[in-house]
Amino acid sequence: RLAKTKPDALIMHPGPINRGVEIDSEIADCARSLILEQVTNGLAVRMAVLFLLNGGKGPQEVA
Repeated sequence: RLAKTKPDALIMHPGPINRGVEIDSEIADCARSLILEQVTNGLAVRMAVLFLLNGGKGPQEVA
């Protein structure tokens, strides 16, 4: 399947992945894979979204 994609296509998955079940290890580790970056940044992004949904107020500002 990877051979059928465009040469500049990126491989993305929010993680955690089940290697060999959801995605082949060779694909998960290839140069076009952004999986590690997604997993690394995932928690910070989710926290930022929750912060904004809370009106951008920190815990000390919430009444």
